[in-house]
Amino acid sequence: MNAFTLLPFIVLIAAMFLMTRSAKKKQQQAANMRNEMQPGSGVRTIGGMYATVKEVGEDTVLLDAGPGVELLFAKNSIGAVLTDDEYNRIVHGIEHDLKSDADIVPDDASSLTESDESDSPAAAASDDKAVDLGKKDASEDGTDAAEAAEAKADDEPKKTDGDSDAK
Repeated sequence: MNAFTLLPFIVLIAAMFLMTRSAKKKQQQAANMRNEMQPGSGVRTIGGMYATVKEVGEDTVLLDAGPGVELLFAKNSIGAVLTDDEYNRIVHGIEHDLKSDADIVPDDASSLTESDESDSPAAAASDDKAVDLGKKDASEDGTDAAEAAEAKADDEPKKTDGDSDAK
């Protein structure tokens, strides 16, 4: 046999060996991560639920998903063990900001349009009265929405199935 005919088989076997080796390495890392879990750490399950570890058993984990909600999961169903900062950011919305002295960006544009000179004509015009573009309640108009709907229903002819008036 020629060496060139065996070369594709050798390359295929080497590729399969490398792929199984990397998969085993990932499985070992996941098993180590699950074994290092301890009560109080935040986790994400493979289903996407975030919870706090309450108890760790040999094959199971008791998770605290909320006040009064305790769930028993298999250890293999834990997708990731999160750091405290990451868990608080995702679950509670608490941002751990290293730059606490940074400028705060306002939620609305009102602070961007305010001028320092309050006696300018534009500032005087803006202080007059704010324009409300929202819907007004029916009680402000003096008519009730239910009464208006009843009056409209009385004006329209009632629909029938057509059998009673046909001859």
